[in-house]
Amino acid sequence: MFLDFGRKLEYLERTQACSERTCKLHSMQKDPGSGIEPGTFLLQGSSENVPERKTSSFHFDLWFCLTLQNWILDFGRPIAMIVLPLEWFPLNKPSAGDYFHMAYNVITPFLMLKLIERTPRPVSRTAVHLCIVTFVMGASIHLVGDSINHRLILSGYQLHLSVRENPIIKDLKPASLIDSFELLYYYDEHLGHLMWYIPFFIILLFYFSGCFSKSEDQKKIPISGWLLLGPSALYYWYLVTEGQITELFLLTFLAMFAMMIFQHRKGLGPDCNGSFLFYSFSITVLLVSLWVAYLWNDPVLRKKYPNFLYVPEPWSYYSLHIRKSQ
Repeated sequence: MFLDFGRKLEYLERTQACSERTCKLHSMQKDPGSGIEPGTFLLQGSSENVPERKTSSFHFDLWFCLTLQNWILDFGRPIAMIVLPLEWFPLNKPSAGDYFHMAYNVITPFLMLKLIERTPRPVSRTAVHLCIVTFVMGASIHLVGDSINHRLILSGYQLHLSVRENPIIKDLKPASLIDSFELLYYYDEHLGHLMWYIPFFIILLFYFSGCFSKSEDQKKIPISGWLLLGPSALYYWYLVTEGQITELFLLTFLAMFAMMIFQHRKGLGPDCNGSFLFYSFSITVLLVSLWVAYLWNDPVLRKKYPNFLYVPEPWSYYSLHIRKSQ
């Protein structure tokens, strides 16, 4: 509904602009002092007489749909598994969260393609299609691994511990079964995430690269955009921390910043859509920094996340500090 409304509005604006240009050219033809012979504009079509089409209106329909489905289908997925009765979704059948994930794997690529269609700058279709295929494959790998992982949680698996340290895993016989669970964890938390999020951020970079303009009017974020900024940034905080993609996110943010500096030298600045995306990422950097500072001295989480960039997962925090106290 939001997508149809946005496309209809863009079509009406384009039709009105074309009508105004046609009337103006007809009046110039009728004026002997204009120097334009009748029918000239039909043959020559000079770009100097045609005003530039505005392509930087805020894409509220797409940003709203992306934010809404991210919160419901991605963030709400594990919550649905916990809240809904287990009797409705037996352990040997797909859970509610699995159906959420399936919907996410279909809706998100569709919205990303629609986002690329709106960018004023042409983008390689081959690169976009390759990113979409990789995105769907990575998200599907994650769907399977995450589905089994959440069933293990219902059986006592503790997210704040490594695979081999978990009470329900460490005593398995034969011991080679532990290697299988570690392989499952690798597909879920490493390979699946990389194949999911790398093309996701590449597509956002493709889109951002076309969101630059000289017009000050096109750079103003409307009120609807400012209202979406908070929920959008908060979701990206969840995406970065739970997905363990801090390095990838920071590289994307730095690439956007470098792109802004490069375009600034040409006298261009991000339009309302580019500014919305950049501000969302900027707030996300702040939220991730506050999250890390809050859990900086946690010894258990420090042990599980020994990487150079220490960023604990929210669900590990839930398993360690909230679930135990209930």
